[in-house]
Amino acid sequence: MPDTRKLPFGIKNRQRDPDEWDKTIVAFQSPYRLTDLCIDQSNEPTGESKTRKQEFKVRLATSEDRRKSASLLIEKMYSWRGYDADVLHQDPNKITLMAYQGDVVVGTLTLGLDSPDGLVVDQLYKREADQLRDAGRKPCDITRLAVDQDIKSKSVLGALFHLSFIYGHTIHHGTDFLIEVNPRHVLFYQRMLGFEPFGEEKICPRVNAPAVLLRLDLAYADEQIVRHGGTAATAKGVKSIYPYFFSREDELGITQRLLRGE
Repeated sequence: MPDTRKLPFGIKNRQRDPDEWDKTIVAFQSPYRLTDLCIDQSNEPTGESKTRKQEFKVRLATSEDRRKSASLLIEKMYSWRGYDADVLHQDPNKITLMAYQGDVVVGTLTLGLDSPDGLVVDQLYKREADQLRDAGRKPCDITRLAVDQDIKSKSVLGALFHLSFIYGHTIHHGTDFLIEVNPRHVLFYQRMLGFEPFGEEKICPRVNAPAVLLRLDLAYADEQIVRHGGTAATAKGVKSIYPYFFSREDELGITQRLLRGE
């Protein structure tokens, strides 16, 4: 059950803009600061700051137009690496997140929830996924991850992974994330998020490229969020991407809004 502690100050009484609240899960700036959960209590003077901050919103791909937009970004980011990519389709067991900068999609990630139909990773790594199931665990998979290289924002990647954590672990009680990555990207996922190798290298027919299965224990991810979440502006010497996740307080606010269907 999610923690029901008091929500972050300002959520309950804030006037809600239909676009911001009905379509957007969360809005934030890079460097990290939530813009739709808390009243701005900073001492920054009104007007243009010396450093213009990037502003992003994360939304669900709930329409065909949004799925097409996400597919275009996936195709763009996969094609220059020589990977193939299929278009996104509606699936009740998949949650596709989309990060926007203005009206432009700059990041996307699809979370697969385990069901009788299985997961995408079952196509190559069913034996490994079944090991988790047989142990009483509940795996989810991460697919179609793409972030526009022109953005270069760890905040976008952190937000996409943190929201997938909220949906997969907190709301749907998943215990593990499974992801197939190119072998040359294994170290990044190990260092930045704590994934560990969980399946041998194979050729993935969906993208026509080599893949390795990685596993992230979501109990470990939860510990890292508690320790480092929301500290991007002050964290020193932390080499992971967890400081670019939201703080635990903000996570609780986001979770409660999602559970209420807002």
